[in-house]
Formats: sequence, structure tokens, C-alpha cells
Amino acid sequence: MTSPERAGDGSFLVEGRNPVREALRAGQPVRKVQVSRTARVVGTLAEIVREARSRGVPVQFVDPHHLDAVSATGAHQGVVAWLGVRPLVELDELVERARKVRHPIVVVLDGVEDPRNLGAVLRTAEAVGAVGAVIPTRRAAGLSPAVAKASAGAVMHLPVAGVVNLARAVEVLRQAGFRVVAADPSAARAYDEADLDPPVALVVGGEGRGVRRLVRERCDEVVRIPMKGKVQSLNASVAAGILLYEVARRLRARERESLR
Repeated sequence: MTSPERAGDGSFLVEGRNPVREALRAGQPVRKVQVSRTARVVGTLAEIVREARSRGVPVQFVDPHHLDAVSATGAHQGVVAWLGVRPLVELDELVERARKVRHPIVVVLDGVEDPRNLGAVLRTAEAVGAVGAVIPTRRAAGLSPAVAKASAGAVMHLPVAGVVNLARAVEVLRQAGFRVVAADPSAARAYDEADLDPPVALVVGGEGRGVRRLVRERCDEVVRIPMKGKVQSLNASVAAGILLYEVARRLRARERESLR
């Protein structure tokens, strides 16, 4: 039996209707699409089959028990796709992409272990137009079927760089002209008082420990998200969403002002 995430040939599994559709739309190297033979091929599923065939991707109609066996999330919705490579990029490639964008935004995740949190952050980052994300390759959630599903397929469009040393990655981003801002509940300055002008890299820590000291010390600034309740921290995906949309809000305000 193959791994839920990877087959012996190195294929990467994506499951669920939105993630599979977005993998095809994004031009990812899809090797094959497998559809439950008991599923009604209408709506999104029909769109997936048409898109796959138009790209020359084999479509196989299989027993639903096969999809249950290979599924990592238990929610394949009657369709999976096998990608030829794990969709990670090098940090240098991400920096090069950023140079071609007018207001580049990058989100950096330090030790986010919950795949659903990682997927939610990537979904929000893609929604605001970020150029990519940076994640550690150890002691954190990596790209997986669960992440792809939680991101609603956004991970297929958003470049994600995997790095061994996140503190070093922060230095590389700074050298490339990014202002690197980390979120931490103990910071003196609130996020809405800080300089978040792009090029900006927003660093959010994982569940429990937050942004590690070595990473935090290499950032240009550390900010907090004010909270009035008794809870002392926010979910990583919520914190990232607040910061990402604050950057987007300022950019929209600046654009409106320039039109006056």
C-alpha cells in the first residue's frame, strides 16, 4: 500500500475537489486524476475531468475503497490527483519572484505544526496577493494532502519555500530588501502602529511557543496584536490573517489616495 502522501515513485497526493481543480488550473505537474466510479460527474467534478483531459492528464475511474485507502484526510470528496513533484520552491526563487512584483508580501511561518493552520495561512496569503511563504523543513507541518485541502487549493498557486534554517532565511529576506516583522504577544508596539510597507515579510510563530528567539532577534521589528480578553495568544492562522490584511488595507488606502 502506498503512503497517503507519497507513492513509491515520488508522487504527491492532492485530494478534494477544490484542491484538485486548483492543481490543474495552476499548471502543476499532475500525473493522473482518480475519480470514484460511484460519484456523479457534475459541477466541480465535471470541471475537473474536462480540465484534466484538456491537458492530457489521464483520468481513472476507480473503486471508492481505493480512494479511502490512499486518502490522508478522509475527505477526498470522490477525487484525488497525483502530482509529479512536491510543490516546494527554493528561497532564492521566491526572492526572484518578489523582485518582479510591485508590492511584495511574504509570510514566514516558524514552527506551525497543525496542517490545518498552515493551510489556512496559505489560503489567506494567496487571497491577499502575497508572492509566497517560507516554512521550515523540520519540526513543523510540511506540504501534505491535509494542508492542500485546508488551503482550498491555494497552495497550488502560492509558491512555498522550504528552508533548513529559518533564522538564516530571515537574513536572506532582509538582504533582498524586505522589512521583516514578527508577531509576538509581549512586543511593545502594536501592529497597527508599525511600518508594514512592502517589501515586507510577516513572521508568525507556531502553536504554543510562538516565534523562536533566534528568529525574532533577526527581524527588523516585533509587534503585538492587542487583545482585551483573558486569552493570551491567537491561533497562528488568525494572527497571520490580521497582519496580511492590514498590509493589504494600507495598500488599498494608498491607492485610493493617489487617485484623488
